[in-house]
Amino acid sequence: MSLKWTDSLEIALALDDKYPDIDPLSIRFTDLHKWICELDEFDDEPDKSNEKILEAIQMAWIGEK
Repeated sequence: MSLKWTDSLEIALALDDKYPDIDPLSIRFTDLHKWICELDEFDDEPDKSNEKILEAIQMAWIGEK
């Protein structure tokens, strides 16, 4: 399955699997963006994200914790 920026919940789940000991509230958006782009399943243009998208992913990740 390939992940796009609009797949906030699925990205959050993938991040939680890859970084289970990380508190999503402690992450800067620059690091979050980098980690998302490095996910094996991620297949979207890196420059198509914005603060609103990153915040939605962070909130979904927090919800999974």
